[in-house]
Amino acid sequence: MNDITACSLDCYDTCTIAYKDGKLEGAKDWHTQGFLCPHMNHYDKYETITAPRYKGEEISLQRALELLKEMLLSCKKDEILHYRGNGNFGLMQEVSDHFFASFGATLTDGNLCDGAGEAGIIEGRGSNKNMPFSEIKKSEVVIFWGRNPHTTSSHLLPLLKDKTIIVIDPVKTKIAKTADLHIQIKPRGDFYLAMMLSRFLHIEHGYDEEFLQNYASEYQDFYELTQTIRIKATLENIDVTLGQIGKVLELIRGKKVAIVCGVGIQKYSDGADIMRAIDAFAVYLGLFGKEGCGVAYLGHSKEKIVSPFYTKAKRISKVNTDFAKFKTVFIQGANPLSQMPDTLRVKESLSQVENVVYFGLYENETSDRADLIIPAKSFLYKNDIRTSYANNFLLNMNKVAQSDVGISEYNLSAYLCKEFTVELQSEEEYLKHFKNHGVQKIDGSLQVEGIEEIPYAEGFDTDDGEFVFLEEFDTDSNPDDRLFLITPKSPHSLNSQFKREKSVYLNSSLGFDEGERITVSSSNGTLSLEVKHNDDLRPDCVLIYSGTAGVNNLTSSKHSLDGKNAIYQENKVEINR
Repeated sequence: MNDITACSLDCYDTCTIAYKDGKLEGAKDWHTQGFLCPHMNHYDKYETITAPRYKGEEISLQRALELLKEMLLSCKKDEILHYRGNGNFGLMQEVSDHFFASFGATLTDGNLCDGAGEAGIIEGRGSNKNMPFSEIKKSEVVIFWGRNPHTTSSHLLPLLKDKTIIVIDPVKTKIAKTADLHIQIKPRGDFYLAMMLSRFLHIEHGYDEEFLQNYASEYQDFYELTQTIRIKATLENIDVTLGQIGKVLELIRGKKVAIVCGVGIQKYSDGADIMRAIDAFAVYLGLFGKEGCGVAYLGHSKEKIVSPFYTKAKRISKVNTDFAKFKTVFIQGANPLSQMPDTLRVKESLSQVENVVYFGLYENETSDRADLIIPAKSFLYKNDIRTSYANNFLLNMNKVAQSDVGISEYNLSAYLCKEFTVELQSEEEYLKHFKNHGVQKIDGSLQVEGIEEIPYAEGFDTDDGEFVFLEEFDTDSNPDDRLFLITPKSPHSLNSQFKREKSVYLNSSLGFDEGERITVSSSNGTLSLEVKHNDDLRPDCVLIYSGTAGVNNLTSSKHSLDGKNAIYQENKVEINR
């Protein structure tokens, strides 16, 4: 059994892990650098589900599998839904998609996290290629745009030494407090700031004209689009000054610049346009295809990977799933009763399902509702392989310990495939298939074959190799006087895993007492939470961390206009005693 494995979590860092005497330590490679992120550092402290249950009673694993088979047989195939999340990011997790699609069940598509931003990137660049940490390391200036690396990307921090740091964020985060410049922008002002930066860059002739002529020749038309925005009124509305725009342009002039974006900037109906406007600013600077330059968001983690598990199937939205249309719902690695928007609707919809099956590691709102609970195996007790959206590695998730608790995704799918005569290859063959997509590098790492070290070095992946600028926009500036709801990642939890938050965070100037219980209301629902003061937060914002129980009572199940993404921060709220 190997003592080196890789983190299973759906986050940027993708740590390599040394398993020693039952403890997890960060491997001493250049990326993990000998330390683990806060979540993985405490991974073994969180209790997992240890036994299957049916209707509240513990049962054997064999009986749980038999019951699952009976549930699938008890209804028509179009009455079965497979709802899979990314609780584990390993590529083998998709094996269950293969069974359910082959069987004739319905699957989901769409995205709760990053789909709008990716849609905008693809519209402009033609593909969503990742700017890896190794290139950010070579930059001279890093702009953290809606990204809080101390919480979501701790392995970026050692790479920032001696760099100029600019932070654009409505919260004065830890890195904002030490940055060379922090623009505490009003939420949803990102689109207008990006457009203004491009406009003033053009006015000052600070753009890379050679790059634009070669790879973005329609830039003059885009400049004219930026001119349709009123400067004074817009800057006042987004709470940014001309001086701050000038300072940004001064700090980046002639430098290698990395723009590192978080997902919060695109949690809106027009999230694609926001990301595309930021990309356009980077294009004006000529940041693509050059060492130490670019835009880092969430790269397409499976670029160049051909999955053997993809089978054509009917699919419905993961954002506003109507569970009530199904008799049996199999939920894997997900907690829709917490993480889907518009929780009250989800709760009502799921209450009408005859058979709810939960297949996962942790107790949560969804396991509480489930009729049948099947514990999954932790990544420590099974073999897998994973990619990342922050680097180009293929990381082996080796089995490092033995456990009789739970069942792996492959073994559960193998049982179902055997019972329902669906063809399935051996686990070893699938792992070999994925590993064959990798190429060994001089440093010993396995990287996905065919991925450019420096993305877009030969131009963009559009029909003519040029960047496609926005030609129009219709961005709502949220003129009403309610408060902005922002829902960032917590330093203590990853969505609804681990140590979940229980408070609402407000600037003390709003006049509510620390520890006071208040009601937060939106057009979708209400939530009662205790107040914690955070004067690093704008007074016009209400911060409730993703994963806080009930936060999605407040959010709408509408999609983004592009990308079928949840729009968690489109929802303005009121607070009352």
